[in-house]
Amino acid sequence: MVVAFKVTGGERGGWAVLHVSGELDLVTSPVLRQRVHDEVAEGRHDLVLDLSEVYFCDSSGVGVLIAARRLIRSCRGRLRLILPARGAAEGSHVNRVLGALGVRRLFDVYGDLAEAVDEEAADEKGTEPLSA
Repeated sequence: MVVAFKVTGGERGGWAVLHVSGELDLVTSPVLRQRVHDEVAEGRHDLVLDLSEVYFCDSSGVGVLIAARRLIRSCRGRLRLILPARGAAEGSHVNRVLGALGVRRLFDVYGDLAEAVDEEAADEKGTEPLSA
């Protein structure tokens, strides 16, 4: 069974949004890294990565997420991840991997796109623009 890795882009509420699906691993993570760099190069520094359809993530995928966080912070932007706690039978694989590695706390995590781009919800959560 061949599973396609796909990254599609869009915009919502002033946020650049990248929807990622498939496996985020050694082979596919450079694609996501490049898409994040492209968004930043085009001046979009507020970025949502929708990882709700990523069903596998290895260390190279985690490395891309951490590098994206570092890049966005260097531009004084904001990075938000969509990692639903429920949905698949066992919840988000990426969420579990980030938690197991102890790096989930580095990210602003939301359950869906509407919540991620809602500034009022972010204020209630105590989220602020990241500073370098």
